[in-house]
Amino acid sequence: MNKENVRLGIAPIGWTNDDMPELGSENTFQQTVSEMALAGFTGCEVGSKYPRDPAVLKPMLELRGMEICNAWFSTFFADGEREKTLDEFINHMDFLHAMGARVIGCSEQSGSIQGQAVPVLGNGKPVFSDDQWQRVAEGYNTLGQIAEQKGMQVCLHHHMGTGIQTPQEVDRFMNLVDDRVYLLYDTGHLWYSEGNDKVMLDVLRRYLPRINHVHLKDVRPAIIDKVRSQQLSFLDGVRMGTFTVPGDGAIDFRPVFEILEQGGYRGWMVVEAEQDPALANPLEYAIKARRYLRETAGI
Repeated sequence: MNKENVRLGIAPIGWTNDDMPELGSENTFQQTVSEMALAGFTGCEVGSKYPRDPAVLKPMLELRGMEICNAWFSTFFADGEREKTLDEFINHMDFLHAMGARVIGCSEQSGSIQGQAVPVLGNGKPVFSDDQWQRVAEGYNTLGQIAEQKGMQVCLHHHMGTGIQTPQEVDRFMNLVDDRVYLLYDTGHLWYSEGNDKVMLDVLRRYLPRINHVHLKDVRPAIIDKVRSQQLSFLDGVRMGTFTVPGDGAIDFRPVFEILEQGGYRGWMVVEAEQDPALANPLEYAIKARRYLRETAGI
């Protein structure tokens, strides 16, 4: 891939899990960002241990040659929490803008079961009504307009256990929103949802011009099979090792890189592989991911 167009980041969730703070509770912010830099990454997303004052956070990252490229934001438009979501979004956007980020990754969390003790591969995930879809679309179009005024872009992170998980749900969302709203493409969540590389790659090809942020996440199908057969929750699967870094699981990332390169993708590719740090040493796996990206993507 063209090094001029693509930058490599990594998410702090491999060091400390925001949804399960007991995973990696011993890992400090400074250790986390130091190890990210040591592994060869130049950007990261934002975790719960990060200082939220740009005047404090920015110098600490600059010391390590690091910068913020995105941070998760939860929306609740389908639930009707429009004004609350917009108010919180503006604060979140202003923080990211001050940090130099230009992309805001959002996830529609209305009815989400990703943090609940519910089988993630059962029938418990939310399915939006027509009215809810309209509320989501209108809400994201508004977020896109607000972000554009700051020179920023909003993208939707499709996610297991949410109302926008499957390719069909991604299609419906992308067809409803306007061109100010982009897609955060996540290899691991699409594979987890559909169980194969083909559908994962089809979504990438279909929306490439509207993808402005990429999460590189690998999967272990044997663990996914256990999650399905034992009716386990999303977080149960994370603890067991559903996800891992690129090159350590079942996904062949070479076609992903080829499609992105051929389509002229410009932006960040972020390694995001939440595991139990006690079982998967974060620095070791970050180095493993960086080596794989160098060998397969040429960056």
